[in-house]
Formats: sequence, structure tokens, C-alpha cells
Amino acid sequence: MTEVRFYHLQRRTLEQALPKILEKVLERNWRAVVLAGSAERVDALNQHLWTYDPNAFLPHGAARDGFADRQPVWLTAEDENPNGATVLVTVDGSVSDRMGSYDLVCDLFDGNDEEAVFAARDRWKLCKAAGHALTYWQQNERGGWDKRA
Repeated sequence: MTEVRFYHLQRRTLEQALPKILEKVLERNWRAVVLAGSAERVDALNQHLWTYDPNAFLPHGAARDGFADRQPVWLTAEDENPNGATVLVTVDGSVSDRMGSYDLVCDLFDGNDEEAVFAARDRWKLCKAAGHALTYWQQNERGGWDKRA
């Protein structure tokens, strides 16, 4: 059974939250695939992860970089897992048909976008019906996460 965590972004943007989540993944020596909504979004996230913090290094790559099997974090707009990841991070409302092949799925959605919230509720229902273990995390005032369900 796959654990699916829904992260309700309210006080920080995806660009602020994603690197921190990926840092936690790498601290545990896990690999991740980040599934974005478009190739343009992949390019933007790829660039952002190189520059988000001048004191940090977050190894990652995308199709333009190549060497997928060597990348601890793979950014893509395709439903693929070329780096043997055990963690899937979905953004932009992306959905994978391979969720059951991951140990952990992190669904990040913009809580300030009503459509994104409704779409996340639909994904929650689908994941529940599929038998996944679900948790819901909401950003708190300090920028951390509180488990709500």
C-alpha cells in the first residue's frame, strides 16, 4: 500500500516548499520523481532548484540533462520513473497511473487556488477508493506543517 500525503500550501509557494520536501527525501537516501504539469514547468523548476538557496545543493535533473538513472531527483512532465525512485512528488494537479509502484506520494497543491483545492479533494477521494494510506498536511503560521488528517 502506498502512503499518499497531501500538502496544502497556504503560506509558502510551491517554489519555497518543494526544495525543503526534496531535501528531506535526500536526507533519507531516497530517490524522487517530481511530476509537473508541463515541460515548461519542468524547465522552470529545474532552474529554480539550482538557485533557490546559494548555500544548498540539491542534485537533480530532467530530460535535457540526461543520465536519468544517476539522478536522485528527476523532474518530468511524463508519468515515468527512470531513476528508480520510491517517492513521487506531484505538482500542478498532476496525476500518475503508477502511484502504487511508489512507497510514498506527496501531492502538493495551492490552497489559495479554489480550483486546485477542489481538484485535490477529488484526488483524495480517488486515492482513498484505491486503498492508499492517506494523510493531510497543512502549513502553519511558522511555515512548518501540521498533520490534520
